[in-house]
Amino acid sequence: MVDLSVRIGATELANPIMPASGSFSTEVEQVIDLNRLGALVAKTVSRNFRAGNPTPRVAELETGMINSIGLPTKGLQYFLDVQVPDYNRFTPPLVASISAETAEDFAAMASDVSVPGVDVIEVNISCPTRAPGGGNFALHDEHAFNVLAGIRAATEKPVWAKLSPNAGDIVAIAEAAEKAGADALVVSNTILGLKIEVDTFRPAIGNKFGGISGPGIKPIIVRMVYQCAKAVSIPIIGCGGICKVEDVVEYMLAGASAVEVGYATFRNPTAMVALIDDLEAWCDERGIARVADLTGAIRDEVETDTYAAASHM
Repeated sequence: MVDLSVRIGATELANPIMPASGSFSTEVEQVIDLNRLGALVAKTVSRNFRAGNPTPRVAELETGMINSIGLPTKGLQYFLDVQVPDYNRFTPPLVASISAETAEDFAAMASDVSVPGVDVIEVNISCPTRAPGGGNFALHDEHAFNVLAGIRAATEKPVWAKLSPNAGDIVAIAEAAEKAGADALVVSNTILGLKIEVDTFRPAIGNKFGGISGPGIKPIIVRMVYQCAKAVSIPIIGCGGICKVEDVVEYMLAGASAVEVGYATFRNPTAMVALIDDLEAWCDERGIARVADLTGAIRDEVETDTYAAASHM
């Protein structure tokens, strides 16, 4: 019997598989048992109603998809009054994902969602924001530190910081998030890209640029998970291009304690429970008693004997 449980700081998950924010709602209960998931990650909510970005919002790529949904939401009060009770029908911990345009509102949002029924706050600092300077809080270590320090002071809930792969130095952002008091890191959000329709000469996405997700980005994000895991002591949740059990294992070997699944759920709504079953079978076949033992188990030491032998050939 394989022990699939993992810990993300003070939060215990029955297994390391959970949805990525924005790719999941409780409607998925029509095809899978949501109580089997490690956690339930809600779609990002902001304080006020947001209509989202212009259509078309999604386009296929050979290696995944590109999207610019624009964080549509019915607002914070709807989330608290309707969505939290809806999620609380299920047993896994609820992770509330929040977004804001200023550091001050991020702190206020963290305080406002710190209610019974919300177990963890995932801070989406890696989406485009109007401040600072129209950029992205997760692109600059100073901005990331400032916004997360304010959030840390505003809530006693566990805080997961969702980082951006578009940062020039994601390790510096990870270190800043840890220093500011984040309990864990989610690595990472989507990679900014552009697809042009050659028949019309127009961008495939109504907002022009979109976030790329899917199998094509996985090696990039696995590299980032590995680098961040070497630099920080807080847990890391890998996110990007997970479609099969080997992808989950690869992320964990690189240093992730758990993973979030997005693209695969769009392709196959039963993907997450299949990953749980496949992960248990994968570990059982190899005599691995605890899935948590995979975290950081990459064999990346330099094989000096091999190099020495090669030099004498």
